[in-house]
Amino acid sequence: MKVVILAGGLGSRLSEETTLRPKPMVEIGGKPVLWHIMNIYAAHGFTEFIVAAGYKAEFIKEYFLNFYAINNDLSIDLATGATTIHDGNQPNWKVHIVDTGLYTQTGGRIKRLKPWLDKEETFMLTYGDGLADVDLKTLLEFHCSHGKLATVTTVRSPARFGRITFSGDMVVEFHEKPQHSEGWINGGFFVLNRRVTDYIEDDETILERDPVERLAHDEQLVGYHHKGFWSCMDTLKEKNFLEEMWNTGNAPWKIW
Repeated sequence: MKVVILAGGLGSRLSEETTLRPKPMVEIGGKPVLWHIMNIYAAHGFTEFIVAAGYKAEFIKEYFLNFYAINNDLSIDLATGATTIHDGNQPNWKVHIVDTGLYTQTGGRIKRLKPWLDKEETFMLTYGDGLADVDLKTLLEFHCSHGKLATVTTVRSPARFGRITFSGDMVVEFHEKPQHSEGWINGGFFVLNRRVTDYIEDDETILERDPVERLAHDEQLVGYHHKGFWSCMDTLKEKNFLEEMWNTGNAPWKIW
């Protein structure tokens, strides 16, 4: 099963870091947050990724083109230019990096990936800046059990995020970032049927607005309640918080 990671946004709220590189390449413990996210999925057996790149896509491409060398010891003969990469313990991942446009919105990026998903009845999707200790196999089982088109992992968080209202497990309303509210919010880690792409019109479509509102209206969007750890990396404060957790050996998302 393929895992789509949205990694093309401008990351303007983390401009201290993202003026130089895309947000998913900002490092936690010396490794890009994108690497952390991929390890979460790989720990549950999901090892084929489609990275929906955009802003500074070349940084992501260069990282994976040089992944083997970056993550192993090197011997370089400066007289001849010969290079030896000493084998190490490398992940058995397949990574597709697709440039989905500089200003394309979240829904539009998924729509652009449709040719990459035509053979997939179901795929996973998450954001390139969110970490969690979600049990992804249980999430997938939950998605398959209800037979709807979409499952969103919902988490508890402060009011600056959008709020999701439930009737049982069915999503009734999807509120985009209200000013004063608390409750379950969109934590990413979606499981989607490929027919969800039919709810997306074009590059300007924001997944979290019209598509999910229509899915909710059609009773095709179900929420998986995750009560464990979750954090995004929207700001420098959040980046430093995650860095501290990693450096002190208290990183709940490190399940590998």
